[in-house]
Amino acid sequence: MRREHFGPPWARGGRAEPPPADDAAAWIAGALPDDWFTVRPDIVIDRDEIVIVGRLTEPVLGEDATDAEKSAAEAGRIASFREATRDRRIGIAQQLEHRYRRKVAWGAACGGRQELFTTFAAPAMTRLRQHERQVLDTLVDAGVARSRSEALAWCVRLVGEHADAWLGQLRDAMGAVDELRRQGPEL
Repeated sequence: MRREHFGPPWARGGRAEPPPADDAAAWIAGALPDDWFTVRPDIVIDRDEIVIVGRLTEPVLGEDATDAEKSAAEAGRIASFREATRDRRIGIAQQLEHRYRRKVAWGAACGGRQELFTTFAAPAMTRLRQHERQVLDTLVDAGVARSRSEALAWCVRLVGEHADAWLGQLRDAMGAVDELRRQGPEL
């Protein structure tokens, strides 16, 4: 007996891929107030989240300001921006989440400081062999991480920091493949 399934894919137990976000950066640029950031914000998009980080004007301090004073002023500028723009950022995020079916996180940079506001932590399930689990357990036993999950996240961050150039080239290559697919014949 064959069963027919109706409705959206997520109702059938599978995870539906979110819609393409090719135009998301342009949509965000149009939705943001012109006076929020000094330059176009950095926007990073993956299948789970859109992260928007904008650069704020630096606070005016005297030339004799210490590094600690500069850091405190930058932190104050970011905190002030976060509070003053909260309602508007939430409204923009809700529209983005509806349009692109991804969580939205915000951040701000000022001087040498950058802070991300609420970000999304997506679960990532994997099966590991014993020698791979032992790596995670060693990190836990040494106090580097509190759990296997935290140890795995630590490993991913470490690889990301040390393989950033290679990962960038890989992302560029994947983008080129996506572009070739879009230019290909329609089925």
